[in-house]
Amino acid sequence: MSLDTVKKIVKALDDKKANDIEVIKINELTIVADYFVIATANSNTHIRSLADEVEYQLEEAGIKLDHAEGRATGWVLLEFQGVVVHIFLEDARNYYNLERLWEDGAKLDISEFID
Repeated sequence: MSLDTVKKIVKALDDKKANDIEVIKINELTIVADYFVIATANSNTHIRSLADEVEYQLEEAGIKLDHAEGRATGWVLLEFQGVVVHIFLEDARNYYNLERLWEDGAKLDISEFID
């Protein structure tokens, strides 16, 4: 189920023009989640738009939002059934550098998730 959720999230982010979308499979490293989906937005308004679209698309697919944080900041976190979505402004993404922190995870090729 988690990979299907990841595909829906990546598609929703891509449809709303998120930048630099990455997926890291972390289920063998932690019990926190199965996957991280990381994307960059151009502005706080773009972050809200991306988060709203992801939440809408997953709700349409019958997947409920488990947790959300940071709706008024430069970093929004959404959690859906073992998939954690991080939507950052570029400066925040560079500062927190989750890709480096989770570099032992497996990066997925998202090209097959996007039409």
